[in-house]
Amino acid sequence: MSEDQEMTTPSSRKRGPLRSGLGFVGEVAIAGVIALVLTALLRIFVFQIFEVPSGSMENTLKQGDRITAMRMVDHQRGDVIVFEDPNGQWMGPQPTQTNAVRGALERIGLLPDSSKGYLVKRIIGLPGDHVVCCNQNGNITVNDVELVEEYLYTDSTGTMVDPSDTPFDVIVPVNSLFVMGDHRDRSGDSRLHLCQTPVSGSPPGSMGFVPTDNVVGPVKAIILPFDRMTTLKTPSGFAGVPDAGEAPAAPVLGEGTCSR
Repeated sequence: MSEDQEMTTPSSRKRGPLRSGLGFVGEVAIAGVIALVLTALLRIFVFQIFEVPSGSMENTLKQGDRITAMRMVDHQRGDVIVFEDPNGQWMGPQPTQTNAVRGALERIGLLPDSSKGYLVKRIIGLPGDHVVCCNQNGNITVNDVELVEEYLYTDSTGTMVDPSDTPFDVIVPVNSLFVMGDHRDRSGDSRLHLCQTPVSGSPPGSMGFVPTDNVVGPVKAIILPFDRMTTLKTPSGFAGVPDAGEAPAAPVLGEGTCSR
């Protein structure tokens, strides 16, 4: 072999079209798997995307909005949260998932578990908070401070719904939350379930509260549709509410609660 003759090795030979195509497909497949794994990890540990199922949070959220619930982030009064149906009693049994593709995506965390049922509401009371409806002005108070609820549903004429047409007087028990929808006339929230017959062994009123362990996280943004993309912040109307007292082990229901 002369000095100017190039030696050909297996690694330097040109690949055939079929072999090159298969290599490209393999690389794309690997990249796709990595993207799925990373997305699943993000949704399991950082955030999860949900679709708003009803109009109970209008006008803040509309039915069909895609929202992000942030995991591992603390929630506070006034935050909109996604939570798992308490004891399966607020939504009832959910249909068995028969779509194989969706089922697979649920198992790896790309979609929420449809068998559990999830709701979205606003936190009105934290553990130990004394939540009352309504004062002489017709507004809800938390720890004797009147809430200014600018986020309540307002119709096309500018008329805002009442804070509540159902009276209640409760002290939120330990490890629990009192939640309400922004469209108070269309929301099956804590008010509706306060007087629901409790499951065996549970104290009266317990069905109206959301266990903190059921909270996925606070909603921080609407991501779809594009014309509704926005971030959500804690309303300023909760800023003046003082810290709660010690939370009781069981709900405390005041006079007039469940009288209707």
